[in-house]
Amino acid sequence: MSLSKNEWVLGEIGKLVKGCELCTLSVNRTNPVPGLGSPNATIMFVGEGPGANEDKQGKPFVGQAGKLLDHLLASIAVSRDDVFITNIVKCRPPNNRVPSAEEVRTCKPYLMSQIAIIRPKVIVTLGSPSAKTLISPSISISRIHGKLQIKEGLRYLPMYHPAAYLHKRSPDMLQAMKDDFKTLAKLNTQLV
Repeated sequence: MSLSKNEWVLGEIGKLVKGCELCTLSVNRTNPVPGLGSPNATIMFVGEGPGANEDKQGKPFVGQAGKLLDHLLASIAVSRDDVFITNIVKCRPPNNRVPSAEEVRTCKPYLMSQIAIIRPKVIVTLGSPSAKTLISPSISISRIHGKLQIKEGLRYLPMYHPAAYLHKRSPDMLQAMKDDFKTLAKLNTQLV
């Protein structure tokens, strides 16, 4: 079985991530988490950084937040296999802290290369750090979640991070996430 060009290039990016020692996050990682999913995805999800479960398995969104993400995907009849899931940093920040500006700056070329290769219709930023990194540092996730943003020809749909709901257990936040996924489903069918 031969790889498509996208699969091959994403694999090469994954190899670079696995060997990366450009920032201090590489020191304590168990496994880097380059990303996973379809090399031809129309939807790309970008979170903040790997957590403990992701660090152990080397795969994105495999803990409780991943289960909620899978549930939300199922609610719009989309499979995890049809999307690409990654993070702004590819190694776990200690104690799941927010990645530093320097860590994000160091890791961002990997993410931007993944975006350029996959060329998704919509990039879903999960949580404030992802939205601030990809859309604008001054963004407020509570104000713009579920509203399409366009920057440099790329379409972004900011959403709350599933972990935020799991932390707060707010029914309003969960409803907002469900509504945002309905918006995502519409965009995915409408956008070319």
